Amino acid sequence: MNTNNTHALIRSLIIYAMIIPLAIWMGFMLANPFDRGTFNYAGIFFLILLAPIMLRWHHLLLIVSWNLGMTIFFLPGSPPIWLLMVALSLGLSVLHRTINDKVKFLSAPSISWPLLFFLTVVLFTAKLTGGIGLNSLGGDTAGGRSYIMLIFGILGYFALIAQPIPTQKVGLYVGLFFLSGCAAFIGDLVPFVPHQMYFIFALFPTYGSDMGLMEQGNINYVARYSGTGWMGEALYFFMLARYGPRGIFLGGRLWRPVIFAVSFILMFFGGFRSLIILGGVIFVIQFFLERMYQTRAFPVFLFSGLIAFTLLIAFASKLPFSVQRSLTFVPLLQIDPRARLDAEASQEWRLQIWKDALPTVPKYLLLGKGYAISKSELAVASNQAFQYAGNFEQVEISGNYHSGPLSVVIYFGIWGVVALLWFWIASLRALWFNYHYGDPALRTVNIFLLSYFIARILLFLVIFGGLYSDMFYFTSVMGLSVSLNGGIRRPVRATARVVDKASDVPLARPRFQPFYPR
Repeated sequence: MNTNNTHALIRSLIIYAMIIPLAIWMGFMLANPFDRGTFNYAGIFFLILLAPIMLRWHHLLLIVSWNLGMTIFFLPGSPPIWLLMVALSLGLSVLHRTINDKVKFLSAPSISWPLLFFLTVVLFTAKLTGGIGLNSLGGDTAGGRSYIMLIFGILGYFALIAQPIPTQKVGLYVGLFFLSGCAAFIGDLVPFVPHQMYFIFALFPTYGSDMGLMEQGNINYVARYSGTGWMGEALYFFMLARYGPRGIFLGGRLWRPVIFAVSFILMFFGGFRSLIILGGVIFVIQFFLERMYQTRAFPVFLFSGLIAFTLLIAFASKLPFSVQRSLTFVPLLQIDPRARLDAEASQEWRLQIWKDALPTVPKYLLLGKGYAISKSELAVASNQAFQYAGNFEQVEISGNYHSGPLSVVIYFGIWGVVALLWFWIASLRALWFNYHYGDPALRTVNIFLLSYFIARILLFLVIFGGLYSDMFYFTSVMGLSVSLNGGIRRPVRATARVVDKASDVPLARPRFQPFYPR
């Protein structure tokens, strides 16, 4: 027998010896397909099969998953997919760095140090206030999910800066990062799909208000389509990041302003005033950074805005309920009383909670309360934690303050405030450098990331915020900026030749010039 044939036969036998028992075991597991253990083992097996793809494309998959809104429903706590991808991508990057010394993470120590300090504050606070309790894994305390979301939000930054994004693929990566958020729309399809397809909503949960109470095909008037609003937000952010106001309105492409307008309209269907305010602030900041006010289009913008506001005054009461709720912060509009009452009740409840929470701040300055919640406290908080009728005791247990500053100082004390401010200042400085000294090809996306970060800070401080839920927004902006620009761009000294008028001797004078390396 030929030696090559013998080796091929031996390889085939080895493969069959591995595959056949595995297939039998999988068949045995699938005999009870709805058991959680079945999903866990099937998920592990699926990841093993995807190992070659993960090894090569884990950074790209992390970019795609960040805003995807998909949950891993069969794992304890149903974590979002971005959390799993942070663990896998960062682990593979560290492993690759350990094996190959030539592989380096992108260097941005001015951002890394405050994040590492923040991580230390979080871990020490958890250690001194009851630990990281994971009630979903049978622990005696709850609150671990908040810790995990916050910690992985910080680690996500390091996963994003593990690799630079190639210049020729910037448009692809930016598109995948933002447009993956359009998948949130799937959760709003509950009234329109047959019950046999409801398994889809295990992967893409329904977040819309009153959506889960609808019968098939019956649309509730007061329903808020959160997924549709977030889909509009994803498309809106992509258009600003990819083209900017100048490219959208002065780029000579009619489809750009049309899609941009549609995306902005879709944002209203979520019923969130904060979403509209965030989008408006980002647009205004980017509008001025791109100096659109110096163009001939500026009077057209003003005139168009005046016409739109006039039409809004005339037809506001005819708009859907969720759209009217999003507009309750705009003066002079005739809004449905139910929409205005719902929005005002939310606002009054929030202001009262802030008023009651402020006197408790001093006792948490040196040591924050942490996220740990006992089972008895969890039972109390779960009854009315998300109802406006809930009192301050329930809100204090659940931590649902709806305030960014309170979510920092109460949970992590003055040390958390210092860490967050350090991170914000360093991030704004880095974003400004990347905008001012970065590659001209990245100018639009760098302006957007700076505008987005500023708007997020304002929203977090003034309107609505939560540290563990918002941290991954801040770290994703910085991780994407560092990865796109290959680090933090800085001015370099260049020598300009000048002549001393008295002696006609050339002199060397240092000056700063933008630096655009890759």
